[in-house]
Amino acid sequence: MLVTTHLFIPGPTNVPETVRSAMDIRMEDMRSPEFPKFTLPLFEDAKKAFKLTNGRVFLFPSSGTGAWESAISNTLNRGDKVLMSRFGQFSLLWVDMAQRLGLNVQVLDEEWGTGVPVEKYAEILAADKNHEIKAVFATHNETATGVTSDIAGVRKALNDAKHPALLFVDGVSSVGCIDFRMEEWGVDCCVSGSQKGFMLPTGLGILAVSNKALEANKSSKMERCYFSFEDMIKNNDLGYFPYTPATQLLRGLRASLDLLLAEGLDNVFARHNRLAEGVRKAVAAWGLKLCAKEPKWHSDTVSAILVPEGVDSAQVVKTAYYRYNLSLGVGLNKVAGRVFRIGHLGALDEIMVGGALFGAEMAMRDCGIDVVPGSGSGAAAEYFRATTKASATSRPEPKLKLAS
Repeated sequence: MLVTTHLFIPGPTNVPETVRSAMDIRMEDMRSPEFPKFTLPLFEDAKKAFKLTNGRVFLFPSSGTGAWESAISNTLNRGDKVLMSRFGQFSLLWVDMAQRLGLNVQVLDEEWGTGVPVEKYAEILAADKNHEIKAVFATHNETATGVTSDIAGVRKALNDAKHPALLFVDGVSSVGCIDFRMEEWGVDCCVSGSQKGFMLPTGLGILAVSNKALEANKSSKMERCYFSFEDMIKNNDLGYFPYTPATQLLRGLRASLDLLLAEGLDNVFARHNRLAEGVRKAVAAWGLKLCAKEPKWHSDTVSAILVPEGVDSAQVVKTAYYRYNLSLGVGLNKVAGRVFRIGHLGALDEIMVGGALFGAEMAMRDCGIDVVPGSGSGAAAEYFRATTKASATSRPEPKLKLAS
């Protein structure tokens, strides 16, 4: 019997069949005179996923971490003062990278379950009269705790202070899933990766940059080679790369962008919100709570669910995996053993989410968590049923002619 593991971690996500098929091709010549006919439109369409018309998008053969490093090393200099906040495993890792690369990091440590402290940012930026802060960093969606932050609010804080600092955003688990408006919000570097909302295997670090960031690149003296903007621009402008690109992933990205743009980004965002709300209805029906402290922090791509005292959430994840072939996300760092995570992003619909909730209920009961069977999955089902007309994935019912 072929065993299928049902994947509901917050990345890598499920790969749609059309995307998988697009990657199932023979190797191709990435130096051929025909290759730019494919890549040049791809570069332009990739910008649309960020709601960016100016600037450009770089596609690195890496994870999102590589795109992080590229953003920093191409726009800043060692010793530059930057403002960051740390409230989960991935915002923590971003701070760690900035420190290792020699930046002077002003870190705000916030409670895990909250997000970017916009009010504190506003106070610090208003007080920075000499504009010593060269960049402000904000993690849009903290995957470890299921928290989404207010990027428009960070831009407002910069504008109110008339501060020229660059705005860096980690959009790894938000771009292509949660409303993101790079140009409107004045974001200068947005980092993403192929394995989340883009519905691809891991392997592409996707970095969108503004014209302001490209201008900052001219005065950046930090060492760089593999992730150099200059090398990428010189080659990308001709439709090529400075080294062998991940051609199959690029073909998959073409198919992924086609799906996202055909559905319409605003419809994609609405679909994710609806599926996430179904999961939140389930959590409430179970009598459990999210790690996110308030509704304003709720993520539409991942829910981190707190387990009762005395229960090890890692055991829930392990039970789900071995007994029910269901992959859930473990708790990381400060929330290890305290939460399990359900990823609800990418190529998903109501039935798929319902299956994850059904499996989570069984695993929790096996681990001694007193949830009523069917309570959470039932609450989600009722919510989905009541809102089915709003679903972007609903198939229109044909009008059939009755036989006379």
